[in-house]
Formats: sequence, structure tokens, C-alpha cells
Amino acid sequence: ANSSEVMNIIGDVRDKRVILLDDMVDTGGSLCGAAKALVEIGGAKSVTACASHGVLSGPAVSRIQESDLDEVIFLDTIPARPEIKCDKIKYLSVAEMFAEAIERIYEEVSVSPLFN
Repeated sequence: ANSSEVMNIIGDVRDKRVILLDDMVDTGGSLCGAAKALVEIGGAKSVTACASHGVLSGPAVSRIQESDLDEVIFLDTIPARPEIKCDKIKYLSVAEMFAEAIERIYEEVSVSPLFN
């Protein structure tokens, strides 16, 4: 748990900008390991990660700060903790989209256009 071993990179990432997607980042081990493999083995030019939930427990923040990741973007589904200082971590608000989804559901209008 909280660690992974990269077996294969499927596809050509050499000299490309790569975006990693995840649902939750807890300790950051798997995410940082994937970024390292993409850069060192795959030859990626840059790696940005996006995740829905930034739990960020244990060594997560220091791992991210010291990793090959250029930036990690979290949704604000879990509030940012002010004590976390890491210039690589950014947050995006989901409030506007959630508000529109609630309004559409209340008015019995499809929420599908929110995902176009």
C-alpha cells in the first residue's frame, strides 16, 4: 500500500507534456513514482498531475515538492490546509459547477452538458 512499482509505460511520451489523472492522492508515493518513470524512463518533457481529492497525509507534500512533477492540481473537495506550503500544489474550485448541477437537478434539466 502507498507504493507502486512501474512495470511498463504504454505509448510514446518522449519529449511530450504528460498529464496524470487520479481520484485521490494520499501519501503521493504512486503519483510521484509514476512521474519519475515518465521522465527518467519515458523521456517526458514535463508531467502535471490532476486529482479530485488531495488528502495529503504523511510525506505527501515533501514527496510532491521533491518529485519530477511540475504541478499538481486538486479540486477543492477537501479544503486546502493553510499549513501546507508547496509551490507545486494548486487548487481549483468546484463550487460553480456543483451549484449549476444542483440547479439543473432541481429544475429537472439534464446535467450532461456540464461535462462537454
